[in-house]
Amino acid sequence: MLKINNLQISFFQGKEEKKIVKGVSLELKENEIVGVVGESGSGKSLTSLAIMGLLPKPLKVEGEIWYQQQDLLTLSEKEFQRVRGAKIGMIFQEPMSSLNPTMTCGKQVTEILGLHTKMNKSEIYDEVISLFEKVKLPRPASIFTSYPHQISGGQKQRVMIAMALACKPDVLIADEPTTALDVTVQKEIIFLLKDLQKENAMSILFISHDLSLVSEIADQVFVMRNGELVESGTTEHVFLNAEKEYTKALIASKPGLSDRYKRLPTVEDFMSDSVDRAIYSREERNEFHNQLYKKEPLLEVIDLKKHFFNKVLFGKKEVTKAVDKVSFKVYEGETLGLVGESGCGKTTLGRSILHLEDVTSGQILYKGRDITFLKGKELKQLRKEVQIIFQDPFSSLNPRIPVGRAILEPMKVHQIFSSQKERKAYVLELLEKVGLEKEHFDRYPHEFSGGQRQRIGIARTIALQPKLIICDESVSALDVSVQAQVLNLLNTLKVEFNFSYIFISHDLSVVKYMSDQLVVMNKGRIEEIGDADEVYEKPQTEYTRNLIKAIPKGI
Repeated sequence: MLKINNLQISFFQGKEEKKIVKGVSLELKENEIVGVVGESGSGKSLTSLAIMGLLPKPLKVEGEIWYQQQDLLTLSEKEFQRVRGAKIGMIFQEPMSSLNPTMTCGKQVTEILGLHTKMNKSEIYDEVISLFEKVKLPRPASIFTSYPHQISGGQKQRVMIAMALACKPDVLIADEPTTALDVTVQKEIIFLLKDLQKENAMSILFISHDLSLVSEIADQVFVMRNGELVESGTTEHVFLNAEKEYTKALIASKPGLSDRYKRLPTVEDFMSDSVDRAIYSREERNEFHNQLYKKEPLLEVIDLKKHFFNKVLFGKKEVTKAVDKVSFKVYEGETLGLVGESGCGKTTLGRSILHLEDVTSGQILYKGRDITFLKGKELKQLRKEVQIIFQDPFSSLNPRIPVGRAILEPMKVHQIFSSQKERKAYVLELLEKVGLEKEHFDRYPHEFSGGQRQRIGIARTIALQPKLIICDESVSALDVSVQAQVLNLLNTLKVEFNFSYIFISHDLSVVKYMSDQLVVMNKGRIEEIGDADEVYEKPQTEYTRNLIKAIPKGI
């Protein structure tokens, strides 16, 4: 169905040619799912973009990519347009930047069907609604008329999947298709892709950094590192009898659900045989909690509600209860985990605490003081003490401003230190603390990898010396090794600066590793709350049990 022979991708730095994909060869047979795994920068996404003819012009591409007796690398742009979307579809990694913010979600899928099929408007509408239902989007008719900014990150990803499947392509390239999705929807999407593959005899190239996830869908697995294929074989063979140390390291780098390491091992730790296997014992954890919960809470949320009112037909209003009667406490030095499916209200709750959303009713107490309806100077002071690390560091950084200046500017606004010289010295120190270099001060966001940009986001947050930090899906888009590095960094900084975290994520294994207390949300309400280990070991509700069951565990 699709065959890649000796694919090489390179760019020129001055007169010097630098290869970034080095002789990759792989085959995707009819009605087969092939997984391509590897860390960020391994070349897996570049390989997929080469198949789609979407590589930027300065890159030099050599080799062959065969589809139905055609070498795709020899096609003109006009010829490629007949293949792209209709015969070879692609689910892109970044739904936030891949969807057009000025068009409704339904219109974006409608355009593809209008271009590649002979359906009339009514048939196209019915087909789009059917596609939205297939990818488990709630309220398909409402989302058809919604703009991307009006739906959650997980819902945007599902719209992207619907777009890729619209023309029932022969080959589907799925580039990190479930990165922004919670575990239950992730599992549904995996089953959906499998069902569609069987139904349409479709072949899928499934690209991911999550090996456990790949093991649940792929027939064959190719492991990439630094632009080269390092190992390949059947999924079972690669997972149970990996031959290369790198593959073994990738499998072992994800936080487990049993032992709690004091420091998460990274790929480099495994490769250099320097894994710190010290375990955070239950006795140590209990002692820490006994001290922690003797204090007064730093933050208390009491019966908080945030309702959205959407106009529907005949002037009537539809109420969405994003946050409904939510109460919990966060203590100084604690990490409170917040989990739940996409659209459960966890991000809206975080935004309400930060005053980025006006609450409908209820109270938010910070250091015993009611901050629910703060304004002016008092709100500015709160924003210094309560900060957020965003899910997408690239879109939260100004592409025109060097990263050093991006960290300096809020410090100046909040009058951290008395002079620019002191502020710059502190920023240079922070860059090193988060694992970057002083030389990075004058570089721009596009010059960094995803993991490095997340570190810049962390540096910008801690520059204001806050007390409480809300981490909103702050490691969800990172590969397992970089994720481990960032989680270790957050834990180190927590001890050094005595931070408290509200850690929002759909990745339950990560939340369990990070959290002292765990809040499980469902449809705007708290489903379950308690010690993180106890919630995982003895979940009290069917909803929590299903969330835990859905975690990819590998073969």
